[in-house]
Amino acid sequence: MDDHILDMRAIGKEFPGVKALDHVDLRVRRGEIHALIGENGAGKSTLMKVLSGVYPHGSYTGEIVVDGRPAAFKDIRQSEAAGIVIIHQELALVPQLSIAENIFLGNERGGRGLVDWRETNRQAMRLMAAVGLVEDPEAPVSGIGVGKQQLVEIAKALSKEVRLLILDEPTAALNEADSAGLLALLRALRDQGITSILISHKLNEVTAVADRITILRDGRTIETLDAGSGAVDEDRIIKGMVGRDLDHRFPPREPEIGELLFEVEGWTVDHPTVAGRRVVKDASVTVRRGEIVGIAGLMGAGRTELAMSVFGRSYGSYVGGEVRMNGRALRLRTVSEAIDAGIAYVTEDRKQFGLLLDEDIRRNTTLAALRRVSKRGVIDLDREVVESERLRERLRVKTPTVFQKTGNLSGGNQQKVVLGKWIFTEPELLILDEPTRGIDVGAKYEIYGIVHQLAAEGRGVLVISSELPELLGLCDRVYAMNQGRVTGELPRREATQEAVMRLMTDSATPAGTVAP
Repeated sequence: MDDHILDMRAIGKEFPGVKALDHVDLRVRRGEIHALIGENGAGKSTLMKVLSGVYPHGSYTGEIVVDGRPAAFKDIRQSEAAGIVIIHQELALVPQLSIAENIFLGNERGGRGLVDWRETNRQAMRLMAAVGLVEDPEAPVSGIGVGKQQLVEIAKALSKEVRLLILDEPTAALNEADSAGLLALLRALRDQGITSILISHKLNEVTAVADRITILRDGRTIETLDAGSGAVDEDRIIKGMVGRDLDHRFPPREPEIGELLFEVEGWTVDHPTVAGRRVVKDASVTVRRGEIVGIAGLMGAGRTELAMSVFGRSYGSYVGGEVRMNGRALRLRTVSEAIDAGIAYVTEDRKQFGLLLDEDIRRNTTLAALRRVSKRGVIDLDREVVESERLRERLRVKTPTVFQKTGNLSGGNQQKVVLGKWIFTEPELLILDEPTRGIDVGAKYEIYGIVHQLAAEGRGVLVISSELPELLGLCDRVYAMNQGRVTGELPRREATQEAVMRLMTDSATPAGTVAP
């Protein structure tokens, strides 16, 4: 028997005006973890949707061979019947249903139109044990974290007797501990004979877990690397992804830092629904003109809560503290007031809170500042097109027209549209919450360049990131938070991963302390 469980040959897929896949080849061996990587828009997700039947046979060109036999999947059910299951980046779980109900949704245990709940819960517990999930099978999915929800998805795949498991950015929203646990589970599944295709932008995870790596670029197969040879490192992968060496992960920059622009002093906020639970505690932060300032912290440290509450009190219950811009105290009770004061906030969840995915680039770009393209309450459509096209070109959004639906763009280009939306408001301070989450190294480099441009224009930039190398490579100064408090700050020359991590885990350091 051929040792390849999957052979995709000369796969082509086109959308109106776009060739997403151009004669792509992918061969996957039985019982391996095969990484599929490439820049945003390279065709990775499209290829997997072809394989899993999301794009049915007849809508693409080329041939798919599974277990040595041609496959022509008309829908997802047919691919799942062949043992191929895909877990998308946006998890397909129903929050109101229990863990057990989600595991067997569409694949219920029972007969004659009736669900056998005892058998459902019994089999759910067996599958949960297989993936290391210790929870009540009757607990609602809405009550468990994202890391555990990923395990529910994998348990759901196991219930369908999966032989080829496809995971699209499975650790994008996970912390380091949950990510490590998921990668360990993939290794365990490999030992049980289950093959995995892993799509990820986290190259350190790819090199740690993958047996082989296939690189796509611009809809074509570039090469397949043998990760087990020991000759494959992140720099080698990046060269294949972008077609060149990235000697520096961050564009060069000579900062020109000016006078004090933005101050938060003694900021205190309570949880929006849990009375008495303090999520931000006496936090103080400053940003100067032309300065890029980072905020580091572990999950739950209060970074996003601080940013959102400052941005027009869009999170939590305000308790106390003051915000000043150019030395003048501000009362920011609404998002509109924050925008009018020159503050912009780029959310960490661009799909849910940052964009209208069913709308085009033009409408998304102007949405936060419609007054700039309106007269007497009527939108000037011509001006809207001109302004959105100007920002599309400036940010190099890869699409031929601003009338392209935003939901059809790659993650990196969607992030550029979100940035464009807030740049259009002409802010003095731009808050970026996880600005490069879920995008590839090439797109990250472009985003960093945009951030540098904003700082060079004299704006202040406040960056929240879970990636310490990103903060250290991008920022002039880094604050650390833990348990809602600012535990210290470090200038760029003193900011090392060890020093920042020490502050991130130190809840006893007085707020505002500069580490020695």
